[in-house]
Amino acid sequence: MMYSRRWAQAWLAIGFFWFLVGIALAPSNKLYQQGLVAFLWLPTLVMLWSARALLVELWHAQKAQCLALLLMLGWTALSLSWAATEEPGRELKRLLYIAVFLLFFPLLAQLGEQRIRLLMLLGGAGLAIGAVLSIVQFYLVRGEEWASRLYGIGEISHPILGSYVIGAAIVWMIHWPVKQRLMQLLWGVALLCLGAFVLLCQSRGAALGLLITMLAMPLWCRDRRSRVIAATALVGAAIGFALLYSLVMYRGASYRPEIFEVSLQMIGEHPWTGLGLGSFYSISAAGMQFDHTHNMFTHIAIELGIPGMLLWLAVWLCTLREIWKTRDTTFGKGLMGLWLFSTLAMQFDAASLTGTPRAEWFISWLPVGLATVLVWVRARAPGCDKISGSI
Repeated sequence: MMYSRRWAQAWLAIGFFWFLVGIALAPSNKLYQQGLVAFLWLPTLVMLWSARALLVELWHAQKAQCLALLLMLGWTALSLSWAATEEPGRELKRLLYIAVFLLFFPLLAQLGEQRIRLLMLLGGAGLAIGAVLSIVQFYLVRGEEWASRLYGIGEISHPILGSYVIGAAIVWMIHWPVKQRLMQLLWGVALLCLGAFVLLCQSRGAALGLLITMLAMPLWCRDRRSRVIAATALVGAAIGFALLYSLVMYRGASYRPEIFEVSLQMIGEHPWTGLGLGSFYSISAAGMQFDHTHNMFTHIAIELGIPGMLLWLAVWLCTLREIWKTRDTTFGKGLMGLWLFSTLAMQFDAASLTGTPRAEWFISWLPVGLATVLVWVRARAPGCDKISGSI
């Protein structure tokens, strides 16, 4: 099969790695998107026909997940018929991007769980480089005060969304420690750089998401290491809160309760259909204008109505179901942490589900796509367990 050839697997690996690191290191968003076209969308389309048996296997193994995704994408496309958007073709193209992105993962799964984890660890290291460059550029080159909120480079320039990307990398890296002594040092340095980025961005949502995820790790890891991480995170959070109390409380609730109240009113105006995909809206709360609801679920409900929100909830819960089945595997544990962190992140921001690949994809479509890989992780579980400790 074409997808099993070495050159094809290298093409797929480059595409996934570019998705992970290009968001920070690409010189421009245009170049990031072009790289995805060349290294992710194109190989998926080229190899898709030869991989049709994999899609059948995925359908039989994760029928509920596949059905929820099809219904979600179908309803989203249907909403274009009543949407007030000037470019419905562009919105439809973005849906096709999402579909191809999800179809990419059954192909990627054929690299094997060990290689995918290695790619994600390398991706985390690449994001750590982006974090360091962001800190140097913002504080040393531009001369900003160290108390100022960090704005990163590339597509991690937004303090909140950038923190979610970096936070996601922290989650998968802390679940997948390396064994070799030198690599352990590099792994630790990368985690410190990533953590410094989140801290300097002053994103309370990302920090809270990381804290809760680490506190919950013993529920699925069930080992001494996870308990040590949970205890260390709790002590570190208490010390950090005590030292940075004024900074943490300075922005209050950032108008989130007022935004949520207005969002519910807007959902009530179009509860069954929503405004339609791509329709512009703004939130007027506390005498201010906001571009979105700062919450993934209420944003979807405003755009796609309650049916759209329930379909996304079905997709998300089916993703959890598939991950939970493999919580005893190394890969499954990492995805469990990523799913929980993403769920928490959705509550505070990330109000974009159908845009072009961007920071929000790391806490929405990436976990969904990686969950499809679990079909082959389960099938090869005994072999993978033997290999997993060698990274």
